[in-house]
Amino acid sequence: MAKKLVGSMKLQVPAGQANPSPPVGPALGQRGINIMEFCKAFNAKTADMEPGAPCPTVITYYQDKSFTMDIKTPPAAYYLKKAAKVKSGGATPSHKTAGTVTVAQVREIAEAKMPDLSANDIEGAMKIILGSARSMGIEVK
Repeated sequence: MAKKLVGSMKLQVPAGQANPSPPVGPALGQRGINIMEFCKAFNAKTADMEPGAPCPTVITYYQDKSFTMDIKTPPAAYYLKKAAKVKSGGATPSHKTAGTVTVAQVREIAEAKMPDLSANDIEGAMKIILGSARSMGIEVK
């Protein structure tokens, strides 16, 4: 018999740094999810990723207190800021540039994000990343 689904939730947790402190602990605890079990499983799955990279995670939890998690790739903005070596995007993106990235860097970001994007090929994924860069005030050369 299939498990009875109770609900799902979304969290953004730094890779390899899940711990029971807020905001992770209280968010899981109020839904009856075993916090330490989640932290151990999350940290094990994200061990090969860059430590501290924000990972959007969808947690589906069931009536028998079990759960499954779907860990996505870090946001495009994270990769773009890292590639452009800036702390944040531009305050006025259409007027001033916050930084620059190369087309090769955009391709690399698109390849990393490909599993989570709704693009059919790498060129389509690059267009999505270019749109994110443009909205952040990051110029592509």
